[in-house]
Amino acid sequence: MKPLVIKIGGAILEKTSALNALFVELAKLDKQQVILVHGGGSSVDTQLAQTGFTTQKKDGKRITPAEQIPVIAGTLAGYVNKTIVAEANQLSLAAVGLSLGDGNMVSCTLADAELGSVGDPSPNNSALLKTLLANNFFPIVSSIGTLDNGELVNVNADDAAVAICQLLEAELLLLTDVPGVKGAEGEWLVELGSKQAAQLIEQGVIAGGMTAKVNAALLAANQLRRSIAVASWQSPDQIVNLIKGDNIGTRILAD
Repeated sequence: MKPLVIKIGGAILEKTSALNALFVELAKLDKQQVILVHGGGSSVDTQLAQTGFTTQKKDGKRITPAEQIPVIAGTLAGYVNKTIVAEANQLSLAAVGLSLGDGNMVSCTLADAELGSVGDPSPNNSALLKTLLANNFFPIVSSIGTLDNGELVNVNADDAAVAICQLLEAELLLLTDVPGVKGAEGEWLVELGSKQAAQLIEQGVIAGGMTAKVNAALLAANQLRRSIAVASWQSPDQIVNLIKGDNIGTRILAD
């Protein structure tokens, strides 16, 4: 049974009841190794505003000036990560909070220069995660990475989840605020390939954060040679169906 990487972000991190419902379902899983990767954009926006910074995005990805990194890293790897760990441990999930650079599991290079201190993640060393999973721990990984020179960088959480998925040759589930990806007529798509995705992005049907999510899923699907699920955190019971092999949400297809 392959490990399962689940990425969360957005509103689920603002709703304790929703996060708890997810962990209740994860606690039911028997012998399924799970790694949780999280962002926390809303919390970051709040902390940046309180410290006098403004937030800008490009194609759904956060622009991160170097001077904002202490706030962003402190929020994601600190407050958000430890809050999630505490919630998981209430259900005896033996959660362990990590960042991408811990154990050198994910290496980062600078991404688009226009994004500032944003890392492009690549799988590097699986030893730490495999050790934790083998001993029944539940890794919860924040999307803060490290460059070769030790500089901290912000990483898009969808991209971070893809790197962890590649590292462990795992299944990937991207949880979002909606049931999946919408088509041109407003319908929820059962599956989505790269050609249709490019058309929907060009038409503006797929926009904002969903653009980054779909592109990350397409990358993962092509590199892992299997489909990736994009589904809603509002139905955490679907995770059991996913593990059984059922289709949930929108399946992002490899070319």
